Amino acid sequence: MSEEQIKKMEDTGYCFACGKNNPIGLKLDFKIISNQFIAKTTVDKNYQSYGGVVHGGILTTMLDEAMGGYLFKTGEPAFTGKLEVRFRKPTPTGEPITIRGWVVSRKRNVVEMKSEITLDDGSVSCEGTAKMVIMKTME
Repeated sequence: MSEEQIKKMEDTGYCFACGKNNPIGLKLDFKIISNQFIAKTTVDKNYQSYGGVVHGGILTTMLDEAMGGYLFKTGEPAFTGKLEVRFRKPTPTGEPITIRGWVVSRKRNVVEMKSEITLDDGSVSCEGTAKMVIMKTME
């Protein structure tokens, strides 16, 4: 991948998960705290599947962002090579949740990561594992 291609991936504010300019996006505001990428949010009913429960695709997006976004934020643009999600219990709309992502291990340009979404009571509603591939520039 060339420097120009990576530059085109710079933040435009329209990322569905974290973009501040996307009128239909989630607008997640992640911070790096103790080697974890953490955001707190309350998901609106516009993102539900059945009544009062956040859609699994939206939860998957948040888990993926917690992992890939962490690498982008630390200066390592990456893409998701493999993503697995385990749904443990329904995640309610309209209630506070916390999304976390962190690095588990590295091997060359592949970073194994984990993420989870916890409810206000501390229970895990879903978790993700991924192999993120660091994009290297090719001169």
